Amino acid sequence: MGTRCLRILSTRWRVFSITSQPSRRTELRDNGAVPLVADLDRPATLARLAGLADRVLHLAPPPSRGEGDPRTLALLRALRRGAWRRSAARPGGWSAKPAILPDRRYGRSGRRAAPPAFVYASTSGVYGDRGGARLAESQAVRPQTARARRRVAAEQSVRDFGRHAGWRASIVRIPGIYAEDRLPLARLAKGTPALVPQDDVYTNHIHALDLARTMVASLFRGRAQRVVHASDDSEMRMADYFDLVADRRGLPRPPRLARAQLREAVEPTLLSFMSESRRLENARLKRELRLRLRYPTVASFFDA
Repeated sequence: MGTRCLRILSTRWRVFSITSQPSRRTELRDNGAVPLVADLDRPATLARLAGLADRVLHLAPPPSRGEGDPRTLALLRALRRGAWRRSAARPGGWSAKPAILPDRRYGRSGRRAAPPAFVYASTSGVYGDRGGARLAESQAVRPQTARARRRVAAEQSVRDFGRHAGWRASIVRIPGIYAEDRLPLARLAKGTPALVPQDDVYTNHIHALDLARTMVASLFRGRAQRVVHASDDSEMRMADYFDLVADRRGLPRPPRLARAQLREAVEPTLLSFMSESRRLENARLKRELRLRLRYPTVASFFDA
């Protein structure tokens, strides 16, 4: 996703990209970014990020253990430290409510400039299993796995940051991402089973290009403290998605098993994804971000 976002943004803006791997600097430059070597797991390396940009896309996932997300906290603290340093440098010293990028608070017209923007890439897993119900963006979260609870913790940190630091913070909840290079071909070739219709779950999808467009649109049109679902208009059960991919790529359809049998046939992580059913509404994506999806359904991708 990061590379696709870069390709869109770098045509018009100067983009800094954080990587913890020095070996990736050439790749990032080739995609139009100014690479910065820093590590969210080592907060001391983030000091120079403060005040560097007034629009931030946060795409890094939480760690694989624990209940919180120290990576997101480290990034937000680095951005907030920049506010205090800049406030201290102003005449009169420290302000009670330090502004982020105070030299940009007012435009040439004298009117207050738009606040800086922070967009967090979260996951639809924060909703847990809803029995196939349709979920609006205002639906309360109900995480059922440690992985989802870490995402909820990160979202709350982002919301708190937006309220207290003066940033326009928004959250994009992302379902299953697909593209030509992200189809479940290996799973189909392996013959991993899917669920029988009566046990199957609803899944949600977004093409990687449309996801990148959603993230970029959120930087400029996302509303403060708002959630957007980066989801297309498909309404598919999981096994139907696998069948569609198999048919369009000349592979055998997966065998179908009842849930009780499936527990013995797949690993626990995969089983957890096959145990949550929900259908995401995407009204805000269309109305607030004013985005027209390139691939409004998975089938439209294969038909293109």
